[in-house]
Amino acid sequence: DEGGFIYLPIDSKFPGDTYLALRDAVESGDKAQIEVCEKALLGTIRNEAKDIHDKYIDPPHTTDFAVMFLPFEGLYSEVVNRGMVEELQHKYKVSIAGPSTMAALLNALQMGFRTLAVQKRSAEVWDVLRSVKKEFDSFADVLEKTQTRLDQANKELDNLVGVRTRQMQKQLAKVGTDEGIEN
Repeated sequence: DEGGFIYLPIDSKFPGDTYLALRDAVESGDKAQIEVCEKALLGTIRNEAKDIHDKYIDPPHTTDFAVMFLPFEGLYSEVVNRGMVEELQHKYKVSIAGPSTMAALLNALQMGFRTLAVQKRSAEVWDVLRSVKKEFDSFADVLEKTQTRLDQANKELDNLVGVRTRQMQKQLAKVGTDEGIEN
């Protein structure tokens, strides 16, 4: 509001070991091991989201949400496919992004913030215009009254120049003839 900055918290997380363990379990086909590794990965992601929330989200200095960047497309895909997106956003106010989505997410946020700034500025402009319109109405009233007074003063001046000047000239003309002074 006062020209300051609001930061967007972004943290990159690399739970590579947990992700690789899940990949190995999937390749081995061991369902029990897949389930254990899946729970471990999802628990790690939840803990990282909580950590980001607790460390970095600090309105009004930051946005009221953060971004967790997952640097491997496969890891990002696992988190999305396991339904973690909504949970992380709802519970921790953390959105996730992968290598293919980070630029799009940042562009969308930038466009949203710009739109918000334009809306705010347009509201301020409308407030100024309403204020100016009110002032202009008052100015028009004062100007009209001043115009009326000027018209009245102009009529009085015409009266002085016209009628009064002729009256003075008549009186002076009498003075010139009474005293024997010729014009």
